[in-house]
Amino acid sequence: MSRNKGVQYLSSSEHSLKDYLPILSMAGLILIVQVLALLLSMPMEINDMQAFEDPTQVSNSIYYIVMILVFTLFVLIAIKKNMKWIISLLIYLAIVSTLYYVFFALFTLIPALAGLENIASLLLSIGLTVLLYKYPEWYVIDLLGVCIAGGVSALIGISLSIIPVVVLLILLAVYDAISVYKTKHMIAMAEGVMDLKLPILFIIPKHLNYSFITEGFKEGEKREAFFMGLGDAVMPTLLVVSANVFLENGGLSYPVLGAMLGTLVGHIFLSILVMRGKPQAGLPFLNSGAIIGFFIGVLFSGASIL
Repeated sequence: MSRNKGVQYLSSSEHSLKDYLPILSMAGLILIVQVLALLLSMPMEINDMQAFEDPTQVSNSIYYIVMILVFTLFVLIAIKKNMKWIISLLIYLAIVSTLYYVFFALFTLIPALAGLENIASLLLSIGLTVLLYKYPEWYVIDLLGVCIAGGVSALIGISLSIIPVVVLLILLAVYDAISVYKTKHMIAMAEGVMDLKLPILFIIPKHLNYSFITEGFKEGEKREAFFMGLGDAVMPTLLVVSANVFLENGGLSYPVLGAMLGTLVGHIFLSILVMRGKPQAGLPFLNSGAIIGFFIGVLFSGASIL
């Protein structure tokens, strides 16, 4: 979900280039995540990091949806009972494990580190997590967020073939829309965990002297940064990775490029609405853009998705 609620915006005729820089920066972060995920997908696949033995099963997508629902319920209960430390503990453990997989995959590409991948990955993952805990500034959060989003996208993307990914993206888009516009529990959850200062979102400051440590997440016109949930970058990237791995032609094919370009187009449409100052469900725009762009690429390439 894209979180820009309460920011004071100018009318469209009064916008300057500076006002559009956060949108371009968010698009840049999404693109970096997608490129990193593509880079990680090859070594992860070679090292058998897939989550499922049969990536073609649509039931795998249902499994992910159920996991997301269970985790969301757990987070909401923890917030209500003022037990955010449990959320922090689980997320820190997830950060260490995800970073480990990311660095392990990258280090397998470096011959000089042959045999040292495990210890080097573990030490670097723990070190960066300690840095995050001690100094959760916006650029530290963004850096780790890119690594985590790229790693998660690669891990899930190599675990689900095209059809299960498309099903998953459609279901997540519907769920995101319902949770933001109807039940609004996603907004409550986002606001409840913002003060934990964890890499569960990207932060783009409105000015260079902004500090997330001191200013944090403010409501209304006092907000000095733009926020976007990591899921908005991860979910459409699943299709980018899956297309790269499971289509016969592979590589930077038309379907892969189409999914990447479609995500960015979806981001533009999303940003137009976000600029009006209200929280928006990001996945309906981003996932739809990725899916449409992918199928346009399939038509151009003549590739088979079955």
